[in-house]
Amino acid sequence: MSTTRPYSPGDRGPEPSGASGTSGGAAPAAGAPDGGVATPTAETVSPPGLPGGAQVRRLSFEDQSGVVPLARDFTRQALYDWGWLPTATADRRAAAEDVLLVVSELVTNACLHAEGPDLLTITCDRKVIRLEVTDRGTGQPSPRTPHRAGRPGGHGMFIVQRLCLDWGVQRLPDVAGKTVWAELGTPS
Repeated sequence: MSTTRPYSPGDRGPEPSGASGTSGGAAPAAGAPDGGVATPTAETVSPPGLPGGAQVRRLSFEDQSGVVPLARDFTRQALYDWGWLPTATADRRAAAEDVLLVVSELVTNACLHAEGPDLLTITCDRKVIRLEVTDRGTGQPSPRTPHRAGRPGGHGMFIVQRLCLDWGVQRLPDVAGKTVWAELGTPS
C-alpha cells in the first residue's frame, strides 16, 4: 500500500516550515550569531555491526519547533543524498512518499502522546530503511482497534502498520522513554 499524490514529494523542494518561521525546515538557532539559522547536523556513518554500505542520519529535536516539517525535510534530504530522489518510476516515488509519511506519523505521535520527540535516526542499507523516533513518553503505541476508517484521528499507527515491513517499540532499562521504530523496504 502506498500513498498517492499528483506530484513527487522530492520534486517540489523543502516543505514550507511556517511553524519554525524559517525556510527549508531549519529552526532558528538559539546560539547562532546574528539570529542566523541552525541547520540540523546530518551525521552519516557506517556503524560497526551494520552491513557494509549502511548509512545513518541523526536529527536532534532539542530546542526545535515545527518538528514534523523539520523531520520530513531532514528525511527528504537523506533520500536525495542516498539516491531515492528524484525518482524515475512511480514505484520509487511511492516508496519515497511512504518513508516521508511514516516519519510524519511517528514524529506526530511523539508530539501528541509523549511530550515530543528527542531524536530521529534513519538507517539505510541496500534492502531496508529503518526509522527510529526516540521520546520520553511512557505509553505503548498501537493501532486503534477496531480501526474506524472515515473518522478523524487515530490512524497513525494503523498507517505505519500497513506501510511497513515491521515496526516496534524498544525500551532500555533505567532510561526514561522509548524508541518507536519502523522498517520499510528500499525501492528496487
